[in-house]
Amino acid sequence: MSTTSAEAGMKDWTDKATRERLEKDVAAVKSDIAALTDQITDALNTFANSTSKQARRGYRQARENVDTAMDDMSERGSAMMDAAQEAYGSIEETLEDAITQRPLVTVGLALGIGFLIGAAWRR
Repeated sequence: MSTTSAEAGMKDWTDKATRERLEKDVAAVKSDIAALTDQITDALNTFANSTSKQARRGYRQARENVDTAMDDMSERGSAMMDAAQEAYGSIEETLEDAITQRPLVTVGLALGIGFLIGAAWRR
């Protein structure tokens, strides 16, 4: 029976050493997982901050582009209004000159245009 108790003692010692080694391995794996979790969290935070900065930068740039486009459109609209007012003034002056220089031709032209409109209206 002495061999049996020696074998049982050896088996207990081997099981105990194996269990301790497994516990150390499990603790090391838990530590590695915790470190990886921290690294992943840091990477995600860095990514989120970078993405947020890029989104803000893109928004600012888009807003500046819209403001520039609106200013440009406003300037173009003002220039077109000025051109239209100048053209109106020019046409008005030309008509006044034509009427004062040739009043009979102007009255005849007005009668002819009125006649044509009346004839077209009847059809």
